[in-house]
Amino acid sequence: MTVNSLKDEIRFLFSGQGMPYEKVCIMVATVIALVLGTMLSSNIAADAPVAVIDLDNSAYSHEMTNRINASEFMHVTAVINTPTDPQTLFYRDQAIAVVYFPPDLEKSRYTGEAANIGVFYDNTNTAQSSEIKVALNELVGLDNAAAQGDPGSTNDSLRGTIGLADRNLFNPNGSNYNVEVQGFLFFFGSMFFTFATIGMIPRLRLTHQLDRILLEGTPWDLILRILPYGACLAVSFVVGMALLRVLGDMTFSGHLAAFLLIQAFYVMTVGMLSLLFGWTAANPGIASSRMILFIPGGFIFGGPTGPTAFYPDWVLNLSHVFPLTWEFHFTRDIILRGAGLADISKEIGAFLIYIGVVAVLFCVKFYRSKQQLQQRQVADQRREAEMQKLAAEAE
Repeated sequence: MTVNSLKDEIRFLFSGQGMPYEKVCIMVATVIALVLGTMLSSNIAADAPVAVIDLDNSAYSHEMTNRINASEFMHVTAVINTPTDPQTLFYRDQAIAVVYFPPDLEKSRYTGEAANIGVFYDNTNTAQSSEIKVALNELVGLDNAAAQGDPGSTNDSLRGTIGLADRNLFNPNGSNYNVEVQGFLFFFGSMFFTFATIGMIPRLRLTHQLDRILLEGTPWDLILRILPYGACLAVSFVVGMALLRVLGDMTFSGHLAAFLLIQAFYVMTVGMLSLLFGWTAANPGIASSRMILFIPGGFIFGGPTGPTAFYPDWVLNLSHVFPLTWEFHFTRDIILRGAGLADISKEIGAFLIYIGVVAVLFCVKFYRSKQQLQQRQVADQRREAEMQKLAAEAE
């Protein structure tokens, strides 16, 4: 009996009626060892983007800007010579740190007055700015050594010293509620939303409803079926964040309306991808296993598991294939940084292009399946007519 049970289960494993675990386990091991091993090989922020607000606009501030840009850990992406709110320079992950050179900074170096260089850090992830903090302290330390008469320095006329006045923005106390816990909230919510919708096409096929929708309906007849699940997902996000805000110390600096508007687009995108990935599955069980193809990637490369500054540019660009990556970008801007829709309009525009590509692929799949169904029906009608003709001739 025991041997028969084992044989029966082995037969089911390779029958294709359930999740193809024999393929999934090998695929997961290969992806983690090779692909993720390459993408996650770096654990430092090399050439992290840094913006400079230079209100001194002197030879000294220009020299310090060049030193910052020459560091292996930092890359100056913008130099602004007018008063600017540093928070706006962090939107869309444009910068990890903003360096502020105040007026009369160079003058203070020669008059002996104390002066500070301001630094604002994006603390949405506490690990991403550690190398930048060390590098900036080293630059200021070397500069002060010159001001104090370093024997190896030629700047004997320097008398003042410079200090760093830094400030951590958006998540000043480094709370896990704003990073890991919030990331798991969106990840698991998206994962179970996918589980609920990815088997819709196989279910409709098994109940013979899909043929009628293909012949008489439009892609909207399938997309509208996503709405109840999407509404539940949006409500769950709001409830989860409310609990994190009330019971914990999660930051919510933006507007709830802006967040919900983004969720409407996000839900439709993930829903269409769920239907696409589950379209060819024989049954809902097999379709569920395909969730791994497009949900976890966004969680890994979207920011919750590690700073995006640790990844090479090609990894960041590739990560936008996953819808959850967009979700984490928007939540950082709206929830933590308090950005409005106008502040992130470029990212919204790029997301709409992404949605358009997904919608086009979904429509192509719908009408191609419709054409294939019509061709099968025509073939069946011809076959039936031929059989009737042969039966008539036989009589």
